[in-house]
Amino acid sequence: MKIGILGGTFNPPHIGHLILAQEVYQKLNLDKIFFVPTNIPPHKESHNVKAADRLKMLRLTAEEDKNFEVLDLEIKRGGVSYTIDTVKELKNQYPKAEFYLIVGSDLANDFPTWKYFEGLKKAVKIVVAKRRAFPLQSKNRFIILRIVQMGISSSYIRGLIKKGFSVKYLVTDSVARYIEKRKLYK
Repeated sequence: MKIGILGGTFNPPHIGHLILAQEVYQKLNLDKIFFVPTNIPPHKESHNVKAADRLKMLRLTAEEDKNFEVLDLEIKRGGVSYTIDTVKELKNQYPKAEFYLIVGSDLANDFPTWKYFEGLKKAVKIVVAKRRAFPLQSKNRFIILRIVQMGISSSYIRGLIKKGFSVKYLVTDSVARYIEKRKLYK
């Protein structure tokens, strides 16, 4: 079994995340994509949205695709989320699976700063989605994929919401309703 791992804060999750997951799923002929929201990200601010809200939004985002599954293991584990801990846990749960860690070129350039990066490189295949704004500088061995470029980011969406603008077509309808109902990012 070939499984992709797409982690992040997903604050909020948006269609760019779905497009990335779908393209990697198809191009690498994967069996499943696991979306893994962080509890406390080691390199980012969480913007005061509870992990439970981010988890719910991610589940709403991924619910229509049977090839996507949302895992709450980092949130349940608590504390700061480190990818190496998640990979170890998944390898224990799925000992026969081959794992593909999916990241953007912005993160790939920062890999040497990740906790136990060398062990991570041995444990999974690292798939880098090239982003125009972040040319890949790393000399590490990665699977490099060209993915449809979307100028969408969670920070852009949060900014729109803060200004009172619509995020229609940037997030799924169910996520837009959830954000409105919970008054997130205002």
